[in-house]
Amino acid sequence: MDNEQITINLTPDEALVLSDWLERVQMTDLSRLVDDEAVWAPIHRLAGTLDKSLPGIFAADYAERLDGARRRLRPSSDDDAGEGDSSG
Repeated sequence: MDNEQITINLTPDEALVLSDWLERVQMTDLSRLVDDEAVWAPIHRLAGTLDKSLPGIFAADYAERLDGARRRLRPSSDDDAGEGDSSG
């Protein structure tokens, strides 16, 4: 694995929600959770890549975009209601 790269594909909604979460993670004291400093390098790299790929994070309607992305990514209540229903 000398110079191999790993590619991760995300939908725009996934990228927006993950970018927001990573930003909050980086602004929080996570010394209890992140016990290995080596973990911060990929976290910062991933967050930076997302920031460059998401011009919408600087848009005036960012909060609305983020809320919409979160709604679309959450399982709908209809999906949850069907679980365990054997009448199928």
